[in-house]
Amino acid sequence: MIRGPLIPLAFALLLGAQDYGEIKFDHLGKGYRFTEGPAWNSKDQYLVFSDTPGDRLFKWVPGSEIELLRKDANGPAGNAFDTQGRLYTCETRTRRVTRTDRNGKIEVLAERWEGKRLNAPNSVAVARNGSVYFTDPAFGAQSDHRELDFYGVYHIPPKGAMTLVAKYTTRPRGVALSPNNRTLYVSNADDRNVRAFDLDKNGDASNERVLIAKTDGIPGGMTVDEKGVLYVVAKGIGVYGPDGRKIHVMQLSERASACAFGEADMKSLFLTSRGDVYRARPEPK
Repeated sequence: MIRGPLIPLAFALLLGAQDYGEIKFDHLGKGYRFTEGPAWNSKDQYLVFSDTPGDRLFKWVPGSEIELLRKDANGPAGNAFDTQGRLYTCETRTRRVTRTDRNGKIEVLAERWEGKRLNAPNSVAVARNGSVYFTDPAFGAQSDHRELDFYGVYHIPPKGAMTLVAKYTTRPRGVALSPNNRTLYVSNADDRNVRAFDLDKNGDASNERVLIAKTDGIPGGMTVDEKGVLYVVAKGIGVYGPDGRKIHVMQLSERASACAFGEADMKSLFLTSRGDVYRARPEPK
């Protein structure tokens, strides 16, 4: 891992949103094998991200150096935090979803469906009411060890058994929630689209529909800002309104995996891309 000064990344940006001026991505860190799963802890104010093949989780506190949070992390991919500051991680090697409390105690939340091991959980999101949603695709060598004959999206309620939100022959990947937690978004790597589900007060999903019919490139991780605008990492970062209408596109010179908003004002956009981690701040017009 190399941590140097914040160096502007030469990303070409096509910005059409009226709320933003010029956006510049800066290096937070580089030299990882493949970064994934940026997630911001709003309670304790720090960023977590994964180096999946490097089998490590990292932590960045603003004003500090990036530090190792956990080694031998079982091939971590997507991460998320709940309102209590607990960390949720998709572990691709153990094929499970775990929760780590603020004292470092790890609890397994999901590893099987109807007695069969999950494929390889990829992305996770946590609602304010404690509902957990995650995708379970399989990529590369993960496909050789599947016990399930489908790819799923799952809901772990605060109380009660895990339920299956949707099952596909194609692979769901990214997952995100609207600001009011009443809409669940799921990207699909094979169909190259983004679906939406309505969520009731218990967190149960219904009314599945295709929100974004075709992304430019294979969609990966997603995030949503405070206005409900959806940012989808694919070939660049596609920016869409809550109705699925494309607002603008950030064209990237590298293939990115996921993004997340963070810092005290939740206006910094963090991006994981191959062996690097970047941060962007909107510049005033």
